Amino acid sequence: MRNNYLFLFIVSSALIVIDQYTKFMVTLHIPLNYSIKVVEGFFNLTHIRNSGVAFGIFSDQQSELKPYLLIFVSIIAIVAILAIFHQTGKEKRLVRTGLILIFSGAIGNLIDRVIHKEVIDFIDFFIENQHWPAFNIADSCITIGVMFMAADMFVGDKPSNPSGNTV
Repeated sequence: MRNNYLFLFIVSSALIVIDQYTKFMVTLHIPLNYSIKVVEGFFNLTHIRNSGVAFGIFSDQQSELKPYLLIFVSIIAIVAILAIFHQTGKEKRLVRTGLILIFSGAIGNLIDRVIHKEVIDFIDFFIENQHWPAFNIADSCITIGVMFMAADMFVGDKPSNPSGNTV
């Protein structure tokens, strides 16, 4: 059992360090609301701040309590992720990997919310004037983690039919 948490700690620590390092470098080298072209017409590094949740939802809502509410919700989500991780069997590798990724992303964005009261985003994909909402490494971890968990629903262990009856 301890090895499961050791693996979670090692992987999530590495991902959180990568997330925070990239955000630090963006903050250090790219002025707020400025873009650096990486691939013409497709990909920029753009330093923005997101005071809302995923994809900028609720970022227009102004309240002194919003950052604290989002911190509280993040903490509840992290505790829930750990509880689910604890209850997930070793054979559910996709689910466990997904939970580790989601946990890492949640911690990475929580650190931003605690320090800055908003999340630093910088990965900016677009085609012509159609931009995907800017995101960061933590957001990528969360998205990939959810995809792993969804994939488990389709390729994971199927319940056995102990009676041998067919339907």
